[in-house]
Amino acid sequence: MQHLEEKLAHLIRAVDDLSDVVATQQTEIARLARRVDMLMQREAERESAAGEGVVLADQRPPHW
Repeated sequence: MQHLEEKLAHLIRAVDDLSDVVATQQTEIARLARRVDMLMQREAERESAAGEGVVLADQRPPHW
């Protein structure tokens, strides 16, 4: 019985550790997504200010 309790304690610790990793990754992904959005908007503004008629930042590449 003690062996099962030890194993359960280790599994609970592993799940808690993995949960912390996932939460950290979620925060980092959200931060990076905001930065990509900001960069895409900045590039679209730069392209439109340059007088180009078509904003390339909003277009898909030809291979899609």
